[in-house]
Amino acid sequence: MRALAVLLLGELVLFALCAGAVGVVIGYLVASLLLPGVAATLEGLYGASVPGTLSLRPEWWVSGFAIAVAGTLVSSAQSLLRLTRVPLLAAAQPQTWGRSWQAGRRFQVLAAAALLALSGALLLWAEGLEAGFGVLGCLLLGASLLLPTVLSGFLTLMQRASSRALVTWFCADARQQLPGLSLALMALLLALATNVGVGTMVSSFRLTFVGWLDQRLVAELYVSARNEGEADRLRTWLATKVESVLPISSVDAEIRGQPIQIFGVVDDPTYRKHWPLIVGMPDVWDRVASGQGVLVNEQFWRRERLRIGDQLDLASGWRAAVVGVYSDYGNPKGQVITGINALTSRYPQVSRLRYGLRIQPDQVADLRSRLSDEFGLPPDNVVDQAALKEQSRRIFDRTFLVTGALSIFTLGVAALAMFSSLLTLSEMRLPQLAPVWALGVTRRDLALLEILRTLVLWLATFVAALPLGLALAWVLLAVVNVEAFGWRLPMYIFPYEWVRLGLVALAAAVVSVLIPLRRLAGLAPSELLKVFANER
Repeated sequence: MRALAVLLLGELVLFALCAGAVGVVIGYLVASLLLPGVAATLEGLYGASVPGTLSLRPEWWVSGFAIAVAGTLVSSAQSLLRLTRVPLLAAAQPQTWGRSWQAGRRFQVLAAAALLALSGALLLWAEGLEAGFGVLGCLLLGASLLLPTVLSGFLTLMQRASSRALVTWFCADARQQLPGLSLALMALLLALATNVGVGTMVSSFRLTFVGWLDQRLVAELYVSARNEGEADRLRTWLATKVESVLPISSVDAEIRGQPIQIFGVVDDPTYRKHWPLIVGMPDVWDRVASGQGVLVNEQFWRRERLRIGDQLDLASGWRAAVVGVYSDYGNPKGQVITGINALTSRYPQVSRLRYGLRIQPDQVADLRSRLSDEFGLPPDNVVDQAALKEQSRRIFDRTFLVTGALSIFTLGVAALAMFSSLLTLSEMRLPQLAPVWALGVTRRDLALLEILRTLVLWLATFVAALPLGLALAWVLLAVVNVEAFGWRLPMYIFPYEWVRLGLVALAAAVVSVLIPLRRLAGLAPSELLKVFANER
């Protein structure tokens, strides 16, 4: 038996290496397809130059094979260990595997409880990005280990609540199949939870980001002068042509040992009406205009653990109080906003080339044309609000292109796991199905019961995946995002996305059971009768 286990282990490792090789090649192809969009996103967001070609790094290829082999060994270790502990002839009996699985389930429940407890402890007492990923890992692993026990308890309740023999057999038979399906159901749980969690995060981010753009990008036109002389003439010319001229001026400084951008703003109703604040004093904009107070972005506020009223040294002899905090999504740097007069008096060299112009929307095209005729400004120096918002949304969509691709892959892996598990179990189910058929249940009804079993397990897994996915989204938004970028996003719920995901997962589950059902429906009665030729 030990020699047999070693041979099986060698066979699994060989399969893992073959699958790992195929996976690495597919991964390279996927990376080559996604690289242009990712490179453009990184350059647009952070100015990072990314080569347009992939580099073949041996450590990544080796890690891909290592993940394949390690995953195979971990997933098969429990079954191989049971194989060495059960009697030789009993290894072919599903009831023996079921009893062995029930005995090992207690350890699995304890491991799940320990992982979930560790996730809670990390959430409450640990800090840092590593702790945030630790919370995610323990949460997902703990929930997946707990899933078979939850499904077994659900089927037990169904069995006890029924008084019909066929329903009782159906529930007991489904419980007996759990050892063979548990790994595939765990993969399905993780795939569904990941899709729910990441989808909730991305949709919440998009909804918040679009609303934030509508608040921040309120100027109808943005213009950039090419030099200071042109900027002076531009300000004079615009004074009688637009409702407001909003300078966009900033300097780089160092505050509390961190590189910071200090922006200057004019005292204009635009900021009072449209600038979103997380927290602030009642007279926040009056203090900012006078230079006595400053606004800080959320990243700097969280990083330095600032409070309203704290004093900041902005320059030599210039101290100002923190009077408000504003959201600044997508920006990795710290920012401070003060009055434009206070900024130019301390930093006379500040550049004043860029401006936001408030005009009526129907005057945008005419003003663009006049700016081009009067000053000869190129098109890139005069950008309207709609074009700027469209560019920002396009960059946002490219940012999460890889996330969407990975979500599709995880669901595909789960569907493949369901298919392979059901196909394997279908070869072993004749001893369980033949007696039921002999008692009068037709092959058609048996096929329908097989579909129903798959749907019941799918539905129970899907229901379990929803709270797990929402917990995953909350950790991503409230813990990981804050530790990684310094800002927190509100969380929104999108039930219609769950319906769409559930239908996709249902289709994958139904497709995965079609081939086993086709074999069962076409099975000759003589094949079922052969089961009774030998004792089992």
